[in-house]
Amino acid sequence: MPKNNKAQLHFREEKPVKRSLPPLLKLEDWWAVWLAFGAVVLALVGIIRSIPSIPRWSGNPLAVLPWETAIHLLLLGLGLALVTAVAVYATGQDARKYLASFPLVFLFSVLAFILGSQAVLRKYGFDNVVWALIIGLVVGNLFGKPAWLSRAAKTELFIKTGLVLLGAEILFNRIMALGLRGLGVAWLVTPLVFGFMYYCGTRLLKIDSKPLVATISAATAVCGVSAAIAAGAATRAKKEEISYAISLSVIFTILLMFLIPLGLKLIGIDQYVGGALIGGTIDTTGAVVVSGSMLGETAMEVASVIKMIQNVLIGIIAFVLSLVWVAGVEREAGGPKPSPLEIWRRFPKFILGFALASLLFSFVLVPSLGQAQVGGILEITRGLRGWLFGLAFVSIGLEANFAELLRLGRDKRSIGLYVAGQSFNIGLTFIAALLFFGGYV
Repeated sequence: MPKNNKAQLHFREEKPVKRSLPPLLKLEDWWAVWLAFGAVVLALVGIIRSIPSIPRWSGNPLAVLPWETAIHLLLLGLGLALVTAVAVYATGQDARKYLASFPLVFLFSVLAFILGSQAVLRKYGFDNVVWALIIGLVVGNLFGKPAWLSRAAKTELFIKTGLVLLGAEILFNRIMALGLRGLGVAWLVTPLVFGFMYYCGTRLLKIDSKPLVATISAATAVCGVSAAIAAGAATRAKKEEISYAISLSVIFTILLMFLIPLGLKLIGIDQYVGGALIGGTIDTTGAVVVSGSMLGETAMEVASVIKMIQNVLIGIIAFVLSLVWVAGVEREAGGPKPSPLEIWRRFPKFILGFALASLLFSFVLVPSLGQAQVGGILEITRGLRGWLFGLAFVSIGLEANFAELLRLGRDKRSIGLYVAGQSFNIGLTFIAALLFFGGYV
């Protein structure tokens, strides 16, 4: 194939069209908030009563997709396409081209859910998120990604909307169930790990890209993908750097989710201590649940709550990085004079939705509606978040360039940063877990 034709197969990012809309309707961050809270309202009034899912299977995958489920998935895809197309149009993109390519991205996500529901594979950590990333990488890098398909790869819109919905799941009554012990493990260790990694990356390993260091550090210290997206947005990291940090986190998470509970069993660690260690070190919520369950029911519950407490720090770290980057890093590089307005521009607005969703559910909906009814609403938002994350990971794979990822990976300093940071994280979290859950505090 001639070079000029081959180049046409790849996506060239189109410049957004300026639309005469107020700022709250032009920015993707705000649309993530509006879409997420729109879904919450529809669930509250009973318009959305359930989100289709793929049940576990071990034999024939077609057996888990009866006509009724297929129709529900079709309606879900149609609904997601229409509401996200509104956001795409408002942010200056071509909504018609987006709608034309969205069905295939959604189909890839459905395939990822089917593969991720296979009983044996899921047991070993290959859930829908991992498969979505693999499918996106294979399609985008081995078969080429045509421009019409890439226009539906709205990674940030999907994942930011999902992160706002994640905020609804952070209920303060569950956080306080572990009291100060949980806060001690999740909130004392995390900033120390982040500071240690950032110092190592910039001063000792001398990695050129500070945004890459911050993104990898946040992914390792806080909660993987969610923190990587927030940190990347705050520091204006390149898409390739965010994709690399996410890929690094996913690969090591699969390894650690088995190695940590196995090691804890070998040395006979208590389930409370083990659960606290798992919750504080495994990067993603799904992997935390799987890893904790390998140790026991109590460990799984403690690990889940610790991870929930740790997720609260997503907003804090995004704000701190926005402040540091505007007032420090970019100022040193000859950037604009720091101002509150510039910090506000840099701050990821979807983090406000994340925090507001947590406050709304914790202090308004739970007291007024009761835990049982709110639990039903959270089943809906959790299911919707799962599909949005699936779409996001397919999009990450489609947008990721193997050559660029390999280039970043060939620089062993970034892998060394993750290994050193995660080792420090495991050691420090283990000490904190022993102190707070081993009877010392």
